[in-house]
Amino acid sequence: MPVPVEHQEKTAGRFRFGLFEADAESGELRKSGTRVRLQAQPFRVLICLLERPGEVVTREEIQQRLWGTDTIVDFDHSLGTAINKLREALGDSAENPRFIETLARRGYRFLAPVTVAGIRHDERSSRGADAGGSTQENQETTHDEIALVDPHPSASASATHSQRARIGAVATASAAVLLVAGSFLAGLRMRTSWTGPPLISQITFSGRVSPGDPLFESFPGTATDGSRIYFPQIENGQGVLAQALIADGETSTLPLPDELAAPSLGDISPDGSRLLLRNHLATAAEQSLWIVSTTGGTARRIPGILAHDAAWMPDGQRILYATGDDLYIARDNGTESRKLATLPGRSFWLRWSPDGNRLRLTLLNSETHTSNLWQVNSDGSGAHMLLENWNSLPAAECCGSWTDSGRYYVFQSARAGSNNIWAIPERGGLFGGSDKPIPITNGPLDYRAPIIERGGRRTFFIGLNTQAELLRYDRGASIFMPSGTGLSIARRVEFSRNADSVAWIRQDDDSLWRSRGDGSERLQLTGRPMQVFMMHWSPDGRQLVLMGRQPGKPWKVYTMDADGGHLQEVLNEGRSEADPDWSPDGKMLVFGRLPDLMAEAAQPKAIYLVDLATKAMTKLPGSDGLFSPRWSANGKYIAALSIDQKKLMLFDVAAKTWRLLAEQNIADPSWSHDDSAIFIHDFAQADQPIYKVSIRTGQVERVADLHDLRSANVVDYRFAGLAPGDVPLVSARMSTANIYAAELPH
Repeated sequence: MPVPVEHQEKTAGRFRFGLFEADAESGELRKSGTRVRLQAQPFRVLICLLERPGEVVTREEIQQRLWGTDTIVDFDHSLGTAINKLREALGDSAENPRFIETLARRGYRFLAPVTVAGIRHDERSSRGADAGGSTQENQETTHDEIALVDPHPSASASATHSQRARIGAVATASAAVLLVAGSFLAGLRMRTSWTGPPLISQITFSGRVSPGDPLFESFPGTATDGSRIYFPQIENGQGVLAQALIADGETSTLPLPDELAAPSLGDISPDGSRLLLRNHLATAAEQSLWIVSTTGGTARRIPGILAHDAAWMPDGQRILYATGDDLYIARDNGTESRKLATLPGRSFWLRWSPDGNRLRLTLLNSETHTSNLWQVNSDGSGAHMLLENWNSLPAAECCGSWTDSGRYYVFQSARAGSNNIWAIPERGGLFGGSDKPIPITNGPLDYRAPIIERGGRRTFFIGLNTQAELLRYDRGASIFMPSGTGLSIARRVEFSRNADSVAWIRQDDDSLWRSRGDGSERLQLTGRPMQVFMMHWSPDGRQLVLMGRQPGKPWKVYTMDADGGHLQEVLNEGRSEADPDWSPDGKMLVFGRLPDLMAEAAQPKAIYLVDLATKAMTKLPGSDGLFSPRWSANGKYIAALSIDQKKLMLFDVAAKTWRLLAEQNIADPSWSHDDSAIFIHDFAQADQPIYKVSIRTGQVERVADLHDLRSANVVDYRFAGLAPGDVPLVSARMSTANIYAAELPH
């Protein structure tokens, strides 16, 4: 008859996974130190699975181990009952397992990473007997605490005091030498020989992973619980929270409350059971935080906390959150909040080192619009920048994650307009420190947002291949069709007032171009490193005003000749300027400031006029809290948006008064060519409609929406402007983004 499992000699005494610890000797299961009630038979099944994490343990093997071949029992019923009780104790689900996966008619597999935390007494006893020591002495020796035992106690007892002192001094000196040598060798072992980027494998295949938009503080957060990867995905133009099995890439969505219409994923709890989310479509600089179960079905808002990013503390009971330039720690119910640190910018991608002693994060500079990696001690002290002067270009590093062993810190860096994944080897031993970053990827895709496999050496990240096409709305067919003017890669378009010329911004490199209205006589006006966000023709068609920036500098208003050349910065001030437009006579400009989601949340917002001849600047009366101005061609009105992008306001230039024209989600307002209406894009609605708002009556008329796109492959679109005849143009994004994996070096 087989020997029952409880009498077999096993090497593992305690198994740790997530917040749980299973003690094979005492038969106890604990969660965060608190005992969880679990009967003996389910516990034995758990031990069988923990001994072989990630492997399929067959039903026959479990039967042999627990019941034996000669035991008469309803095995199927008993095993099913044991598994159900075990899942109940772990808070697991058969439909969406985090710990125990059922393989039909085969057996079970333990999914989460497992750490062996001790040695069983029976093994220690046998080792002690083999070494010639007593069983009692060796039973008190564990991997957690190694005792030094004198092999000749009688000789030691007869030694003189001076002999013992000399022996102690020699031992101390030897230990110091060994410590230094060991630390040095450990540091050498932590260095890596690296010959080139590793093989990259693809995990998901839907192509709809959301790559985020860091320009608007939308980082593409991802997380893993060991068996699945969680990430935001775009479906029918809207953001959803998706999960994919690492083993085969099978993807499904998790249900979320309506308040999380565009989920931004902050972090996953240490035990892999809960996610921290916020809604990145909310236009306020700080938003509510939500805790959502990874099994789906439960979600709760954290009361009293507004933040732009958050992460779990190592204990899994508290959260670290960023609001403004400050970091706070609070319990996961929002209580006991206290400040940890104040930093010179807004913090994102908060990640603790495996030992919990250091925090690394991405810091956005609101003035230069650059991102850097920073490190802070666990008590909030010692804040400093990592990789200073490493990238010769203005800093563009972000989104780093530690390996479980602490051996590598993997992050994203942009160079020459393309993002790749890099790893910092962390040297161990007495001397500590870090080596220079090594490349993990080198194109051809744009790679972002690396996370680390739990208990392994793989890094998972997003690979993005961007494709875009300019489409023109066909009113007769009620469908968007190719623009047909040779502007297929334009993301923003504006025709001159006589429609003879057209200016556009390229989707791929943000350069500014112009041509004849039919697309001929193309001329590039700006190029790298200048980045252009928007532009407008002067009333006489001889100049353009644009919102652009040089690397590492604020957004500024520039004017330039329509034929190229004479690029001039309008104002010499130390903060960003946005959305410039011409007065009807071309002698003045109107402009605003950046919205909160472009890293200037602490700065006041208003609309300003500037005289181009004198450079004198005045604030438009009553414009506090407004941005994105547009001046009508007849000069009668200036339209603007509220900072939360929920109100379209209209300023009567003669009367110097404001009135509310429309109230809904609004982006990219554009005047009709006869100044009778304003076209707007409602980016937050499910079908992302374009509306036409009457100036006289305020009536809102639906013009087109996402369903009018000709291609099913389109992920979403942006309102790109109006063609002659007030025909809407959209830049339709057909980019594909998936999750990929690469193995880190040894």
